[in-house]
Amino acid sequence: MTPFIAEIIGTFLLLLLGAGVVANVVLEKTKSNDLGWMIITTAWGFAVFVGVSVAGPYSGAHLNPAVSIGLAVAGKFEWSLVLEYVVAQFIGAMLGAFFAWLLYRDHFKATEDGELKKAVFCTAPAIRNYSSNLISEIIGCFVLVFVVLYFTNANLSDVDNGPIPIGLGSLGALPVAILVWVIGLSLGGTTGYAINPARDLGPRIMHAILPIKNKVSSDWSYSWIPVIGPIIGAILAGLLFLVLSM
Repeated sequence: MTPFIAEIIGTFLLLLLGAGVVANVVLEKTKSNDLGWMIITTAWGFAVFVGVSVAGPYSGAHLNPAVSIGLAVAGKFEWSLVLEYVVAQFIGAMLGAFFAWLLYRDHFKATEDGELKKAVFCTAPAIRNYSSNLISEIIGCFVLVFVVLYFTNANLSDVDNGPIPIGLGSLGALPVAILVWVIGLSLGGTTGYAINPARDLGPRIMHAILPIKNKVSSDWSYSWIPVIGPIIGAILAGLLFLVLSM
């Protein structure tokens, strides 16, 4: 389990479960059809928990190119490793989207609305206004990376020997899961809160190449928003962290 493999597997699990819940809610004849935003945001949050739990001990579980870039800007991650992580994240995201499609293949066939099918793979704005949409993705990812930079390990106070780290095991993934959940609930209504270039662009590519009945356009004119926006937000978060750390 190298960091490269860990990022692939962690991002794969994130997208398998994240795309899976969208499919479960929006596609026809599923058990959770039309249950709404709360189900989607909750499952996405816990999908992050699953991915981070597996990948965390081996790679730090970035699972997101914007996170890798933001941590590098803040001096918390080596720039020389960023490309390796980003490639792994895109591979994992594309695999996760593929297997979500495979699992819900019959329900894709049963659904006529091509826009709903596309929603399983990638985000789209509630109101298409590129400047507003870009700002939404910048703010969402800024919050994600800035808060991640301030996460600390749990400690017990020891007057004589200083703080003693507490081994939380997989529970150490819970804070970032809650963070993604609250971002989705509070900031995600405008664009669907991609906040992750690999999460959006990788599955969007899979949507374009998979044999999906009644497929609509993959909306390439919008595709740059959930790529550029999160990267800008992550860079701003890293820069502010540096300023506040001086």
